[in-house]
Amino acid sequence: MNIEATLLARNGWVPNNPRLPVLLYRAVIDATEKQAAERFERLFAGNGWCPDWRDGVYDYHHYHSTAHEALGVFAGNATLELGGPGGACVDVSVGDALMLPAGTGHRCLQASDDFRVVGAYPEGQDWDICTDADDTAHRRIEGVPDPKKDPATGSQFPQLPDQHPPILT
Repeated sequence: MNIEATLLARNGWVPNNPRLPVLLYRAVIDATEKQAAERFERLFAGNGWCPDWRDGVYDYHHYHSTAHEALGVFAGNATLELGGPGGACVDVSVGDALMLPAGTGHRCLQASDDFRVVGAYPEGQDWDICTDADDTAHRRIEGVPDPKKDPATGSQFPQLPDQHPPILT
């Protein structure tokens, strides 16, 4: 598994997270494996992240101000835009996963017809959906506790790659 870390700066109305990077995990599970959704759900649950839903990723910019989010790609492929309008574009496919810290803007730019992910959240965190500027969102984001474990590796959070994450503005 390869882990990429990107710290995103505030982008207009999208707050992003001022201290935690987005983590992109490549090839967390074997892309040819059957029951990939169940594998992600077991992995996330075993690391203290509660699987909550299976679906695609919304095609509009949004962020969560009350929870961190883990996504596990169990079918298809997509290009996601992270950080808000004009943000970083990443291609994901079966077997990949992401950890989006509270406040991270994200949306799906394009996807295969079969693109699906498992969404999971740290135990005790309930997610919301924010689609515009919110004066109180920054306080909510700052109040979201760090997860105890990394959703994909199970290591103490945050377990960052050796290299310093790039900062995108």
